[in-house]
Amino acid sequence: MADTKFKLNTGAEIPALGLGTWQSGPGEVKKAVSYALSIGYKHIDCAYCYGNEDEVGEGLKEAFASGVKREDIFVTTKLWSTYHSRVEQNLDMSLKSLGLDYVDLYLMHWPVAMNPNGNHEKFPKHPDGSRDLVTDWKHTQTWKAMEKLVATGKVKAIGVANYSVKYLEELLPEATIVPAVNQIENHPSLPQQEIVDFCKAKGIHITAYSPLGSSGSPMMKEKPILEVAEKRGVTPASVLLSYHIARESSVLAKSVNPERIKANMGLVKLDAADMKILDDYAIGLTKSGKVVRYVYPAFGVDFGFPDKS
Repeated sequence: MADTKFKLNTGAEIPALGLGTWQSGPGEVKKAVSYALSIGYKHIDCAYCYGNEDEVGEGLKEAFASGVKREDIFVTTKLWSTYHSRVEQNLDMSLKSLGLDYVDLYLMHWPVAMNPNGNHEKFPKHPDGSRDLVTDWKHTQTWKAMEKLVATGKVKAIGVANYSVKYLEELLPEATIVPAVNQIENHPSLPQQEIVDFCKAKGIHITAYSPLGSSGSPMMKEKPILEVAEKRGVTPASVLLSYHIARESSVLAKSVNPERIKANMGLVKLDAADMKILDDYAIGLTKSGKVVRYVYPAFGVDFGFPDKS
């Protein structure tokens, strides 16, 4: 199951299981990336904003030196919000840090632009503490600039992240290239079914982040998850990762712990009965307005998500 791949609208394939690198600290990321690739991971997810791409690059370099082939690995990185008017510059910064000539997928991290000349390179703020946004800049302008990257050969595919149906409906009429991927927070406590269904209809692949419900893995204690785990004889984490494969989404498992990185490869094929248990739980939360979103930065912007609008 861990070597499952899904076809993108570009014709390329994205490995179903990826190693996430968000919040992975200094001194840990290099080892995590190198180890994951040595045991068979084929998909590494990173971002300029995470501030650790130099170390990710060191991990990639170590893996390539030990015989892993670049063409066998799928690398994703993301454009940060202070670079929406300098798209290629931000990509070049990431490529330099990663030690790569190209990435397989380049995503717009959030559909909001922040002041490129503000008081902080990544998180500029106003005196009152609110984010310093470029309010007259549209995310569709950013997408137009990202489309130009494809011809450079520095990106194999482009996509978006944290896009609601509302934002996709604004983007698609103006897009020459349909996003290959929409990377969103996704788990049974936040199924975002309306986005998943919309993307499926438009040929946009979903990649799920925070599949365990962010730090502390709160999702692993939920009764339906435990029920399926017991039935299958696997860990709750395995159920939560396998849930996405059953939904034909790729999923990012974040860890710097070698045992956990390896254990996360233990995906299982969930059947219709398993999925009904998980879907009924998700539908119940959605109907009662009790879905839980763990990642929602304080941009002060309505991104069009039903649970936040």
